[in-house]
Amino acid sequence: MGGDGSKNKVAASQENMRSMSCRRSFLSVPAQVHHGLFRRSRCSKQTQSSESNPGCTLPAFISVFLPEFPQRFTGHVHLQVLPKADVLKHRVLQQSKEEVIIQREVRHPFLLSLRDCWQSQNNLFIMFEYCSTGDLYTYWTLKGRFDEKEIRVFAAELGSALGFLHDFGIIHRDVKMENILLTEQGHLRMTDFGLSRRLKRGDRAFTICGTIQYMAPEVLSGGPYGHAADWWSLGILIYSLATGGFPVPAEPDHCKMLTRVTGHPYDVPADPSPDLAFLLIELLCKIPTHRLRSLEHFRNQRFFHGMSFDSQTLQKSPIEPILELKNHPDRQEKSMRGLSLDLLQNFECDLLNFSSTPEGVSHTLMKNEVTLGTEATGTSVL
Repeated sequence: MGGDGSKNKVAASQENMRSMSCRRSFLSVPAQVHHGLFRRSRCSKQTQSSESNPGCTLPAFISVFLPEFPQRFTGHVHLQVLPKADVLKHRVLQQSKEEVIIQREVRHPFLLSLRDCWQSQNNLFIMFEYCSTGDLYTYWTLKGRFDEKEIRVFAAELGSALGFLHDFGIIHRDVKMENILLTEQGHLRMTDFGLSRRLKRGDRAFTICGTIQYMAPEVLSGGPYGHAADWWSLGILIYSLATGGFPVPAEPDHCKMLTRVTGHPYDVPADPSPDLAFLLIELLCKIPTHRLRSLEHFRNQRFFHGMSFDSQTLQKSPIEPILELKNHPDRQEKSMRGLSLDLLQNFECDLLNFSSTPEGVSHTLMKNEVTLGTEATGTSVL
């Protein structure tokens, strides 16, 4: 990512690099391979597709990533990349392909759109809709709490996105503010499908994965769990937007977190309106079968009375607090949480070496991000 003086390296501001990455989980947690598999690109420059000779056999280092990542010649355009060697080293080839397949299939106004993906000799590239405003977590840290007027719009947009994914047979498993990007008008785009998996209605998963403060009790316990786990995470997110804090502090491991979550009453503070309080009670029900877990039930809540869930109507007016905070003097620093310029050093020109286990990352961020095992191999703490 950023350069140091070589003619083939281009210096970029911290803010630009933060926007280019779109998400920070791969940089936040050294050994974490489920999150943030791909670096995003700001470049819209067209690249030339390679024409394969039908009579030739492609090298394995190319063919193993096909067809999800077609081969192209990529010049010295300024792109952030994922080395293919890291994908193979961490044995996440199939997961990398699945993430791209899911992103290609799901198209919704409140999901970040995949624009293109390809491979060069050594790296993978994935290009998404560019959201320059940043992520919701940055603005939450600046504002502390949002008014119910804005929360109502945020909740409607995210609920619509979750309902769409679940109807499509996909569970997200990492709904959190850091994975919510913002458009120029302050509206939301859910991103990061690195932990998502296909899950039909009624099916169950067992992998303990996600971000620990947002994980539902049934996920923390090792399952079984279904789509209702995403609605719990949404409840935690809305609670935090409304109150300025999480209902339960993060613990360093899922066992301690499960004990804390199980024993916590999840009482709603007096500040939210009765309608918002009731919505939170419905979402933060510890028994999944009793929890609010469908878009139909969600949008029929009194909190949304008289509100249209039509995407064009929701996005008609800008979110004023977001627009006001875009020029906040601390926004750049907040958006770079857990990152340093030393980490921003990988371009396609391969003049700099990329490390999948960067030094100097935030210990607080590291202990708050949890990914345990895979669907096929059981669980082990990273």
